[in-house]
Amino acid sequence: MFAVAALLYNWWLLEFLLPTGLDPRHSYVSELYAADQPFRWLFGGLESFCAVLVVTGSLLALRAVPGRWARLGWLAMVGQGMSSLADVLLPMACAPSAEPGCEAVHPWHTATSAFAHFFLFASMVLLSRAASRDRRRLPLIRRWGTRVLALALPAAVLTVGPLLGHPGWHGVPQRTHLTLVGVWFVLLSAELARAARRSGRTLLAPTRGTVRRH
Repeated sequence: MFAVAALLYNWWLLEFLLPTGLDPRHSYVSELYAADQPFRWLFGGLESFCAVLVVTGSLLALRAVPGRWARLGWLAMVGQGMSSLADVLLPMACAPSAEPGCEAVHPWHTATSAFAHFFLFASMVLLSRAASRDRRRLPLIRRWGTRVLALALPAAVLTVGPLLGHPGWHGVPQRTHLTLVGVWFVLLSAELARAARRSGRTLLAPTRGTVRRH
């Protein structure tokens, strides 16, 4: 699920193929599904489907990777998915980068976006902590998790300009951030696949032993 989510989370690449009227360098990705935008149903639908995949995959992962820190990390991912879904349900009313008089701060949408970022970074910290405590599990996250966090966090911070009255070029770091989130989802997908293979070997081992005894 997270492999598909990694692709869907970067649905913004479609803006290069569609006449959105927005400049990717100077616009938020969420402007693409603002309430008055022509492709809002397409982009909002893709974002919603991605959020559902993240929530479902994270709930299933609660059993796949044991440990308190890991469980907290997956619960944070559930929060990230739910916040992303709320982001679509409470969209911007208009696109501030293209419409004079449109405010960059839409209180409910800004709040859901802030929660999505909080839960995302919390998941990175918690799952990286889980990986460091048990070196047999989550080796990819142990190696790459903090590196992705170190790049994604400043990229996210660089997007707040319009919220502080200083718009311009915030689209570049935001799209960089979204690409890094896609990398994070790929890491999660790979770790879950590895956990599933390990679980399969554990289940098969007693069967093999039984065959030998007979």
